[in-house]
Amino acid sequence: MRRSFIIISTTLILLTLALALYLNPNWYVILAIILLLTGLGYYDMIQTKHSIMRIYPVFGRLRFLMEELRPKIYQYFIESDIDGRPINRVDRSTIYQRAKKENDTMPFGTQLDVYAEGYEWMCHSIAPKDFKLLDHNPRVMIGNKDCRQPYSCSIYNVSAMSYGALSANAVEAMNGGAKIGGFAQNTGEGGISPYHLRQGGDLVWQIGTGYFGCRSADGSFNETLFREKALYPQVKMIELKISQGAKPGHGGILPAAKNTPEIAAIRSITPHTEVDSPPYHTAFNTPRELIYFIQRLRVLADGKPVGFKLCIGHKSEFISICKAMMELDIYPDFITVDGAEGGTGAAPQEFSNYVGAPLLDGLDFVYNILNGLNIRRHITVIASGKITSGFHIMRALALGANACYSARAMMMAVGCIQALLCNTNKCPVGVATQDPKLTIGLVVDDKKTRVANFHKNTVKSFVELLGASGLDGKENITRSHIYRRISFQTMATYEEIFPSYETGSFLKEIPPRYRQDFSYAHPDRWGIANIGSWSN
Repeated sequence: MRRSFIIISTTLILLTLALALYLNPNWYVILAIILLLTGLGYYDMIQTKHSIMRIYPVFGRLRFLMEELRPKIYQYFIESDIDGRPINRVDRSTIYQRAKKENDTMPFGTQLDVYAEGYEWMCHSIAPKDFKLLDHNPRVMIGNKDCRQPYSCSIYNVSAMSYGALSANAVEAMNGGAKIGGFAQNTGEGGISPYHLRQGGDLVWQIGTGYFGCRSADGSFNETLFREKALYPQVKMIELKISQGAKPGHGGILPAAKNTPEIAAIRSITPHTEVDSPPYHTAFNTPRELIYFIQRLRVLADGKPVGFKLCIGHKSEFISICKAMMELDIYPDFITVDGAEGGTGAAPQEFSNYVGAPLLDGLDFVYNILNGLNIRRHITVIASGKITSGFHIMRALALGANACYSARAMMMAVGCIQALLCNTNKCPVGVATQDPKLTIGLVVDDKKTRVANFHKNTVKSFVELLGASGLDGKENITRSHIYRRISFQTMATYEEIFPSYETGSFLKEIPPRYRQDFSYAHPDRWGIANIGSWSN
């Protein structure tokens, strides 16, 4: 569009100048208007604040005009449960305002239906704490008895998004924001790119089933390549991706056309070839082998924290992993629980909509199992899935998380306008595209500051909510602090909806709701085949 603008504007200037000189002087008026618009267009192309205007000079201004004309209430997007019913509304403009350090207060009171089924709120105290006196940079130390390089992690971080899914500029801007704000960026399973490293922000290196970045020619895990990258000083933790909420149990194909020499170098693959990313790992076959593999990664990484990410499916399989941990006395340093509401650039509709447990259910289950078996003390829990506000952080921590990831909110902070073109390579703001004509609109130095601003202001809102609850520390949040409307006449706390259990109580007696899953779980088997023959 920029090139087209230059060609068209130059042509129009020369044409109207000729008409004014040789036909009618009145054309000078048209020439003046064209010169004015041309100057405006060139300004749009060199300014760094607005991606739309940089990519679509002059015409991009129409977007901002439309935003001013429409009521603010239409800027809401709806967070829904698995059945599509409204749970909560998050003002998209709040993300932009926090990223730009603009006023994010709301006029005219609550704009939600507080009597609608699914409405949620938190308890406040008559004796609130002064949030100004609370810790404004809450963090959690990740690392257990086998970890030699524990990591002090922010409670709010950039979720897994690979270079290739995001543009180089978007990846670098997020990493720059992480550097400024002191939080971490998850690389996604596409490997560690130069754009993850250029700004010097902390990284969580995610390794998926394709083992990109630590892959041998036959697609198997390569110890030498893994150790080389795991020892990068920017890599603070390693996350083994078992499954993701957007498409759990589904692999992927990197088409030959997208496998450029740059992508191939980052992912340790042969360029211009089709590469399969299978739905399962080949480095291990059982829960016990998974735990041994995690220990192997931790040793190769010189004791850096290693964990795994999953979306809860068969509950017995997660319990099988826990049984393997306890038998071996080897524990991951962290577990990331991803919800089915998590997003991706492209996934089959059925997988996005109908596969995997939503975050709240998965988080409740994981915490209860770990705590009931008295192994929660070894493992940090990270929550991922539409966490876009301070209240969402509060809600996740109430259910047992220690920290959170966010993808879509960080994308908005870096300029995403939810054009829903992620899978077309035509993202109009240069976030989810590799087209250089579009990525030029995203200026790293401007957007990294916005990412840092958004992180800081969202964490600040969490701390303010903490103070309003009368709490002086995140570790004091309980499930009883969050309420949900069940119907017009009924409301319940999260403790009532998601009952918790005493620490270690499962070692004495398994609750009836989990008894069958425990009977199916075995540290040396996956899946539910021959389920009737399984025993503890």
